Amino acid sequence: MSRLFKITALVPSQTRIRTQRELQNTYFTKLVPYENWFREQQRIQKAGGTIIKVETSNW
Repeated sequence: MSRLFKITALVPSQTRIRTQRELQNTYFTKLVPYENWFREQQRIQKAGGTIIKVETSNW
């Protein structure tokens, strides 16, 4: 049985439309193993995202 975090996050993604840049937010939920939690948290924050919710679960 491994410990997992169920995280819900919002990350901005840039798409080019004609000559303008339009920001769109990508909202996702994923299961992250306990060992990778810190790396995943840094990845989201470096991308300018926000972690909305974190839940623990045992699988």
